[in-house]
Amino acid sequence: MFRLPRVENKTKRTIGLWLAWLIIVALAYVYGSFTPNRFAERKIIRLTEQQMVEKAKTFGFHQPDFHYNDSKSFVFATQQCVAYLNLTVEPAQRVPVSIIVAMAIVESNYGQSRFAQEGNALFGVRTWNMKQPHMKPGSIPNARFGVKKYVHKCESVADMIRILNTHPAYKKFRKERDNQMYDRSGWNYRRLLDGMRAWSTNAEYVDLILDTIKDHKLP
Repeated sequence: MFRLPRVENKTKRTIGLWLAWLIIVALAYVYGSFTPNRFAERKIIRLTEQQMVEKAKTFGFHQPDFHYNDSKSFVFATQQCVAYLNLTVEPAQRVPVSIIVAMAIVESNYGQSRFAQEGNALFGVRTWNMKQPHMKPGSIPNARFGVKKYVHKCESVADMIRILNTHPAYKKFRKERDNQMYDRSGWNYRRLLDGMRAWSTNAEYVDLILDTIKDHKLP
């Protein structure tokens, strides 16, 4: 009479451990498929974006001309400038386009301010280095500071992005941006702008920028 071979206890234990391990792996796979690791997902997206940026550079993209003659063309010119700069800025250090455009509108009055016209300065960035190209405020000709001048208006936008990414005053903004970076529900502009209050002494600045974003239906 044929009999199945005896299975030793040690062998049974080994088989049991393998089955348990396979079940754990299967459950982890299913869980990971529906709830992917946040940090792993960020890393993959970031690497993919960086590869796309490097590839785009090989096509010879260059700084766009910043021409405008009304409010609509100013918004478009600013958006084009930011799109170009994003080819040189790491994805994790980018500033939402709508915030940049709204700030440029408010700070330079659609590029019509004296600082924008004579110094290509869209954001009124101050400097205390008098050896650096600058302009003095018209109402304070003897001020110890000046407003930085730029060769191109797009250079002014690049400097604004640099400041937000490096200055200690905007650490809260950077932390909030990192938290929202890959949130599929979109940017929460108010929370981001709360970390940028140091940019202006105007207590209503955040609401002013938010209203500008809404009025121009910026995404």
